[in-house]
Amino acid sequence: MKQLLMAAIAALFCQLATAVEVAGVKFDDKTRVGNAELVANGAGLRKKVFFKVYAMALYLPQKSTDAEAVLAASGGKRIAITLLRDLTAQQFVEALQEGMANNHTDAEMAGLKDRLKQLTDVMLAIGEAREGTTIVIDWLPDSGTRLTVNGQVKGKEIAGEDFYRALLKIWLGSKPAQDDLKQALLGKAA
Repeated sequence: MKQLLMAAIAALFCQLATAVEVAGVKFDDKTRVGNAELVANGAGLRKKVFFKVYAMALYLPQKSTDAEAVLAASGGKRIAITLLRDLTAQQFVEALQEGMANNHTDAEMAGLKDRLKQLTDVMLAIGEAREGTTIVIDWLPDSGTRLTVNGQVKGKEIAGEDFYRALLKIWLGSKPAQDDLKQALLGKAA
């Protein structure tokens, strides 16, 4: 009986340590951003018509199924994206800009304008992103929003937690890029 119990506990720990997988892309169940250890809150697939565009995961200090709580939470955060098809930087930038505009008033967008331009300029300089490209957008409380593409930091960090929150609203706002992706990022996917 004791051996059976130990085997069950070992199996549970192995199951907890496995990575999250979406469309063949594996996301670690934990990661570090700055000095903080984050957990995978959820992961999902972005589709456009019938095309798989990217797989993504959201990392937070602690799990939450409430979008408002995620947006209001302090501490490090990570958006991890792996492209599942080739995209131009222009396509990616347009999607980000549209997602932000859909979830913010004109006045809010005016306050984000310069920082959004800073991010889009860096992304446009990349040119194109091939299938398999990894894009990581981190919030580091001490320094700002950091963009990393295929393991290389791009551009300067962008100040203001409000800017990172605005990026999160693309996927978690009242008009998300895709409803079932929002649910998946919040750990509610079936």
